[in-house]
Amino acid sequence: MNGKYRMPGEFEEHKGTLMIFPTRPGSWNYGGVAAQKVFAQIMAELLPNEEVYLLCGREHMELAKRTVPDGVRIMEIESDDAWARDVGPTFVKTADGKTVGIDWKFNAWGGNYDGLYRHYERDDKLASAFCNSLGYDCIDAHPFVLEGGSIHSDGEGTILTTESCLLSFGRNPDMTKSEIEKTLCSYFGGEKVIWLPRGIYGDETNEHVDNICAFVRPGEVILSVTDDTNDPQFELSQLCLDVLKNSVDARGRHFKIYTVPIPKKPILVTEDDLLGYEFEEGEDVRSVGDRLAASYVNFYIANNVVLLPQFGDEHDKIAVSVLREAFPERRIIPIFARDILLGGGNIHCITQQIPK
Repeated sequence: MNGKYRMPGEFEEHKGTLMIFPTRPGSWNYGGVAAQKVFAQIMAELLPNEEVYLLCGREHMELAKRTVPDGVRIMEIESDDAWARDVGPTFVKTADGKTVGIDWKFNAWGGNYDGLYRHYERDDKLASAFCNSLGYDCIDAHPFVLEGGSIHSDGEGTILTTESCLLSFGRNPDMTKSEIEKTLCSYFGGEKVIWLPRGIYGDETNEHVDNICAFVRPGEVILSVTDDTNDPQFELSQLCLDVLKNSVDARGRHFKIYTVPIPKKPILVTEDDLLGYEFEEGEDVRSVGDRLAASYVNFYIANNVVLLPQFGDEHDKIAVSVLREAFPERRIIPIFARDILLGGGNIHCITQQIPK
């Protein structure tokens, strides 16, 4: 391994999962009630298998206690939104097996250049606050800008990311691709970075990798695709497929590639959806007819289970079938997730694993 740390694969055993209670009016419409119910459903599915930590601001603490299942450990830590994957710590292991968190600079997916909201100070402080509360050592990686959804690790030296995100001007514009790659390898114990060109069409994060491709286990990945040549996703997925077919991982293995289609019908923002939002000045807004970045690859691998987004689409069942083939050792749990998608992400985006 390269460097002092190793980022375990998500499929390795967890101690628990970090989540954040969704309340931001510009992300979660109609007071976030529908999203809060889905978050609670996800927690209920996780609890039999691992610990669940929920962060919540003081203002919404009583509501969170009434909403989430018994057994969830609720912690009073303020945030600006609920994307635990991106604002929470990325956990890695030291050579002697100790778990430590990494606190990246968070700038709302692009800062002044193309960030999605203007004020993100509480989000940027959350990773270190969470580590301190649980007694984890925390590595301060500032000023390097990174979100947890922009990378995947196979736990054996291979890092997966997208050029569209990590090379975007709003992240680390003064660094070269080579310098960014070296930084990733240093923090994650990486020996090789696989750069996928693009992600899911319309993904507001500059196309995070966790929406387009994920490791199933070392040497195996699952990729979001479409066979509709008129869909703008077709070309983006083909570019990624070409890279994967012509790459080997850090151990020299060619990838076994599972493919799963995007929903057959685009998931669009409706007028009723839009009426429920309250956007603040400087916040990215939605419009009727906007296409949401729906992808079945935004699943979350937990102990014994995989939580799989569903959209009420005819491809939902195909996604379940593909995931059952890819994860025969785990139970696939379908979760109707449109209410999370309306916030801008999905199940993987709202969860962050804490390794055992």
